[in-house]
Amino acid sequence: MSPALSDSPQLIDRFGRKITYVRFSVTDRCDLRCVYCMAEDMTFVPREQLLTLEELARLGQAFVALGVHKIRITGGEPLVRRNVVWLFEQLGQLPGLRDLTLTTNGTQLARHARALKAAGVTRINISLDTLDPERFRRLTRLGDIRKVLAGIEAALEAGFERIKLNAVILRNRNHDEVLALTHFAHERGMDISFIEEMPLGVIGDHDRAEAYYSSDQILADLQQALKLVPVADNTGGPSRYYRRTDGTGRVGFISPHSHNFCDTCNRVRVTAEGRLLLCLGQEHSMDLRRILRGYPTEPARLREALLQSMDLKPQGHEFQLAAQPVIFRHMSVTGG
Repeated sequence: MSPALSDSPQLIDRFGRKITYVRFSVTDRCDLRCVYCMAEDMTFVPREQLLTLEELARLGQAFVALGVHKIRITGGEPLVRRNVVWLFEQLGQLPGLRDLTLTTNGTQLARHARALKAAGVTRINISLDTLDPERFRRLTRLGDIRKVLAGIEAALEAGFERIKLNAVILRNRNHDEVLALTHFAHERGMDISFIEEMPLGVIGDHDRAEAYYSSDQILADLQQALKLVPVADNTGGPSRYYRRTDGTGRVGFISPHSHNFCDTCNRVRVTAEGRLLLCLGQEHSMDLRRILRGYPTEPARLREALLQSMDLKPQGHEFQLAAQPVIFRHMSVTGG
């Protein structure tokens, strides 16, 4: 993929941060109901309100023309969206896009891994919070871990450049598995990132303040068994990385509470219904669906809207574990 034109307009916010990374949620639906992501009884966005795959392809083209070089496709579970591989194929052809990635729960990967690789997907993040089948069912409310494990093996066999596991860690739910999950990932040549739960949406399953298990606590747990050294590796996202001194793999930490990463934020998100979110933890947004559908043959309108949106991007989020969520949209709506 060739680099984007250096003389074209760039997405730079009021604080001088250059936006080079965008996350597209292609659906708010999922075949799991993870306790930190969804309520048990969810109301989903009507399908006619979702951006079409064609609209998402146009949006990807506009972002890349403005200097974005990384696009991540998320959900909900993106692979439950019908014909979603077509979108990957369209985005994978964009000149200037260096990194086309996917975040998935892995349940559908056994069917789609080879097609995704052929479409140009460079990296995959797979959510896996436990290795215990019964615990997996409790955390996901209805999941079968065998489908995820089969998906991981299919992704490995397809030969992606990099595969990473993501694990959301909750005290007294799965915090005792951080070492086992790390070994599982590294034995298969994958990295792993541990994520502090983000207070998005009312979930009703647990008290987030009581379930909070910090990145520092996870690191301390791992250091009892592993020798880890911090490294300056950067994949364009918020992870802070440590590398095992035996060279077998990396461990990342995404820490919205304990190690705020807002000062270097280089990303925005587009929800499944076309809202451009300028911050994960704030409601500053722009309605891109209105522009995409109101001016389908005027790409300049969309480009100008994206440039203007930079004035809305706040300096940072205001996550508070002890308070009722300021953000009532669930993570599945926001895009994981």
